[in-house]
Amino acid sequence: MYARKRLDIGWSDLASGLWNSGLSPDRDQTAAAVERWFSPEGQALCTLSIRSGFDLYLEQLALPRGSEVLVSALTIPDMWRVIEHHGLVPVPVDVDTRTLAPRFEALERAATSRTRALLVAHLFGTRFDLAPYVALARERGWKVLEDCAQAFTGPEYLGHPQADVCMFSFGPIKTSAALAGGVLVVRDRDVLRAMRAVHAHWPVQKTGAYAKRILKYAGLKAVTSPVLYRGFVKWCELKGTTQDQVIQSTVRGFSGGDFWSKIRHQPSAALCAVILRRLAEYDGRRVERRTRLASQLAARLRGRVDVPGSESPFHSYWVFTVLVDDPDQVVLRLRERDFDATRIATMSVLAAPPGRPELEAREAAALLARLVYLPVYPELPERSLEEIGDVLLAACGRARGIAGHDLGLPGVA
Repeated sequence: MYARKRLDIGWSDLASGLWNSGLSPDRDQTAAAVERWFSPEGQALCTLSIRSGFDLYLEQLALPRGSEVLVSALTIPDMWRVIEHHGLVPVPVDVDTRTLAPRFEALERAATSRTRALLVAHLFGTRFDLAPYVALARERGWKVLEDCAQAFTGPEYLGHPQADVCMFSFGPIKTSAALAGGVLVVRDRDVLRAMRAVHAHWPVQKTGAYAKRILKYAGLKAVTSPVLYRGFVKWCELKGTTQDQVIQSTVRGFSGGDFWSKIRHQPSAALCAVILRRLAEYDGRRVERRTRLASQLAARLRGRVDVPGSESPFHSYWVFTVLVDDPDQVVLRLRERDFDATRIATMSVLAAPPGRPELEAREAAALLARLVYLPVYPELPERSLEEIGDVLLAACGRARGIAGHDLGLPGVA
């Protein structure tokens, strides 16, 4: 049985992490090397997670309380949680299902005199042209915050040069995973200097905690191999749970305890060493194969099954998703054929602020309601890719487009 996703980290990387947990290399030098990889000019900061760096950035930016931050409506809830913690108001900007970019007309409708920043996220492996968003932000005096967590494909793209902040993640399910860690490229040197000063006083992640994390994900990596995964699913059934529940509880970041004390740590020396190893040894062939396989399936489904982001100018298919009218039934049919598709998503749709119901992100909500994640990754044999296509085409049957009106959104083109 094919697991819904395979961790993009090798056994040698995991072993290296355990080795460095014992050796404890120089943390400051290793973190600095990671930062130079992203910015030889010294404009990057290596943190425990994107959440950690985002928290630091907003603290030092010190926007007036009540200021509004326009946010791609489909995102990780922790991102708007951090915004709210700093006394700011996150305002959703609906996304275009065809490109997964924020809808420009929705952005302009959401903006007010209180808007101070725009947080855009590249979703599912897509990347869109940030230029028009930057131009509008400069005209209005907004900061531009670029979330590249799902769009990392190595040194070819390290963020838009005019974005005020570009954020990258090396969390457990990301490309070139290190099981934790984030990097922020910050253009304002004064803000970055202040971030470094505060960050230096945060406690350092305990080496043992990172080693324990490695062992946990080593177990997950083992059971998600096709040979063992069916047994894992059966074990879940015997325990009265599901693979959805077990996997979600395993990969959920910073769960339990005080969220703020958890994210406000510096990365350990061992974590920095693994991030540096993943960067130094980055091999684009894995992403190339993933993109090629996914593109083949997308081409076969075109006009029959909706693929979010199908019209994006760039798509590396960090995850492969489809939109179907009966997602539960499609998941069931795929699992019957040994493909562990899922509807479980780590992202949510940001609600409209009180008193502004016209900003409800209807297209993002419709997308999430019909979304299914498919097990499409480099390890998948091409014959299995064809079988996934067969199941989807049989389940969905009729042809349809991906335009907004097909999503039940009258008036959205």
